Amino acid sequence: MTRVRMGIIGLGNIGVVHARHLATGFVPGADLAAIATSKGEAARSLFPAAAIYPDGASLLSSGKVDAVIIATPHWQHVQLGMAAFERGLHVLMEKPLAAHKADAERLLACHALHPEITFATMLQLRCEPRFQALRDLILARLGPLVRVNWIITDWYRTHAYYLSSGWRATWKGEGGGVLINQCLHNLDMLQWLCGMPLRVRGFCQMGRFHPIEVEDQVTAYFEWANRATGSMVTSTGEAPGTNRLEIVGTQATAILEGHRLVYKRNEMDMQTFSQKAKTGFEKPEATTTETLFPEMADLHAQITANFVKAIQECQPLIAPASQGIHSLELANAITYSSLLDRTLELPLDGQAWEKHLLGLFTH
Repeated sequence: MTRVRMGIIGLGNIGVVHARHLATGFVPGADLAAIATSKGEAARSLFPAAAIYPDGASLLSSGKVDAVIIATPHWQHVQLGMAAFERGLHVLMEKPLAAHKADAERLLACHALHPEITFATMLQLRCEPRFQALRDLILARLGPLVRVNWIITDWYRTHAYYLSSGWRATWKGEGGGVLINQCLHNLDMLQWLCGMPLRVRGFCQMGRFHPIEVEDQVTAYFEWANRATGSMVTSTGEAPGTNRLEIVGTQATAILEGHRLVYKRNEMDMQTFSQKAKTGFEKPEATTTETLFPEMADLHAQITANFVKAIQECQPLIAPASQGIHSLELANAITYSSLLDRTLELPLDGQAWEKHLLGLFTH
């Protein structure tokens, strides 16, 4: 395949971003061939070279595309993804992979029947040099994990944002709030950097800052198998907000605040030093280095370009769909834990959460 004919299903905020990347050549080897949207006139005006279809089913059966980006409301992801697989089309799924874990498992099971199809998900923070550098430090020089803390409250959204689409901030429309929409990227980074925790306890406030039925303020607690602990605080109602990630190992501490990475390395592993020290108030010598990373643009286009290369040249995927279920599971588990008012062991019982979630629908 010399060039990949791309289709986009859904032309909301993020769908327009993907369409512009493809239409303006930001994605080498790919062309914007078709768009499925209820906003046909606007789509023709913005992207006159693309074929326009009124719905996803029409686009999928058109024969005009080799691959699709699915950028619809969450509950439509599974049906559209399965339909694309049945037609032999490669799929790049916007986050989340599905509205909940059980649906994601069904989608992945369907894909397993079509292993020749490339299936990726849009987890673009994996392309960020600051997170790539942090991951390298953790794997090579941090030592066993001790503690993780992430304050990620710069996801500020106004009430007008929630009014922009009727499906937003509802159990029936999204399957959750800040965790499944905005913070899913951070949950992906949490497990990508530190692995999946063993247990989760969530404390979710529903409609704390906005008149919505889902969570917009969350504190979560995590425990890993080696007894490492962690916490995450996130919100869409706090301004100006904070983005500070602190990861502590026995050999070093890494602090990422905004685009500044601070790395503090002990000359001796802290547990080894504790056993060898002769007095009670000694501490290991440490060196500190700082790196400032530039603001990155077009991260979505990098994931799409990697997806295209995977189709054309079998390049490994940066964000294979099989890994997209992990952040979704964490989001579901935090919410379910809060609603049950108890700690949950992972892996999450996806069908139990599905049953509980369906019971939350108000209309």
